[in-house]
Amino acid sequence: MNGDARSHSPNVRGNAPGLTHVALTWIEKRVEHWIRFGDSAEEKILDRRHRIVSFAPNSIFAFVRWASNDFGTVVSRIDIVRAVGPGERYQTLPFIRPGGDILLRIDGWPKVERALQAIDAVEAIGLDAADAAPEHWRHVHARLTVGHEPRPYTREQHDAWLLRRKVQS
Repeated sequence: MNGDARSHSPNVRGNAPGLTHVALTWIEKRVEHWIRFGDSAEEKILDRRHRIVSFAPNSIFAFVRWASNDFGTVVSRIDIVRAVGPGERYQTLPFIRPGGDILLRIDGWPKVERALQAIDAVEAIGLDAADAAPEHWRHVHARLTVGHEPRPYTREQHDAWLLRRKVQS
């Protein structure tokens, strides 16, 4: 699959300005794109297999992509992304328009599975993974990329993140 969302998915452009739009496809056992966490601001169902979910600026979400052909899995990927606001710099990503601030980008099922376990660990301490500090997802990305175990996210880290966010606003 190439990275051009326009040739493989419905039009990703949504109606609401300032939102980040993600094209999701579900063709069981062939192409499965889904949101693992994140609170969408809008959802548009295009047909039984395609929909577009949209996120407000500064929302954090996890986008999982998996695809196979007759010979097995061809894509296994997870991206944790911060939705950007109008005029902000961003990186482009397939199926996400305009793009986003990439916090984590992992390929290959063994590493994707470890990233999903890191998400589960955040949720296990009673937090929504979308509310975790962006630096935690960057840390998980860096550790998994080199084959190391990421340090767990703690309540203390989360409290520090909430205080820092309050001071910055």
